[in-house]
Amino acid sequence: MSQTRLEQLIGDDRTNAVAGWAIVVTLVGIGVGGLATREILWATFALVLVGLAVLPPIAFRSPLVMLPWEVLLLAAAPALGIVLGADLLTGHVASYLSVAAVALVLAVELQTFTAVRMTASFAVVFVVVTTMAAAALWAVFRWGVATVFGVPFEAGHDAVMWEFVFSALAGLGAGVVFELYFRRLGRIDPLPDLEDLLPGVDDD
Repeated sequence: MSQTRLEQLIGDDRTNAVAGWAIVVTLVGIGVGGLATREILWATFALVLVGLAVLPPIAFRSPLVMLPWEVLLLAAAPALGIVLGADLLTGHVASYLSVAAVALVLAVELQTFTAVRMTASFAVVFVVVTTMAAAALWAVFRWGVATVFGVPFEAGHDAVMWEFVFSALAGLGAGVVFELYFRRLGRIDPLPDLEDLLPGVDDD
C-alpha cells in the first residue's frame, strides 16, 4: 500500500483547476435549481459538495488549487444524473461510489486543514468503511421516517441486503481506484504546507 501524503491529492494544475471549477459551477446551478423546485435533498447534496470543493482554493488563496476533477465528478455523479435524467448515474452503485468519493474528500481535507493525520492506506480503509456505513445509516433513516409518519417502509429485507452488497462493492472498488491515485501522486511534489502560506497559523 502506498504511503503518499493525502495532501498531495490537492493539486495546482491549471487544467485540473479549469475542469474542477466547471464542475463547481454546475453544482451551484443544480443546488439553486433544486431549491427553486423544492428538491431539498439534491440541492443540499450539491451545495455541500460545492463547499467541500472550494475549501482548498479559499484556504490556499489560489483558484488553481483544487481537488482532482475526476474525484469531484465522481462525487457529483448522482446530482448530475438527476438533471440529465440518466438512471445509470442515480443507481445504487453510482450513488455509493459518490459516497466513497465524498469520504475521500473528507479524509484529504481533514488531513490538510485539521490536526487529524492519516496515511494513504488508512484513508483507503476509511473510504471503504464510510461507504458501507452510509448504506446502513440510510436504511435506518428511511425506516425511522416510515415509522414516524406511519407509512410503509419502501425497501424490503432483500432490497436492504442488496444495498449493503452494492455499497461494499462500490467502497472496495473505489478504494482500489484511490490507491492507484496515491501511487501515481507519489511521484508528484506536494503542495507547501498551509502554515507556510497563511501568516499567523502556528504549527502545533
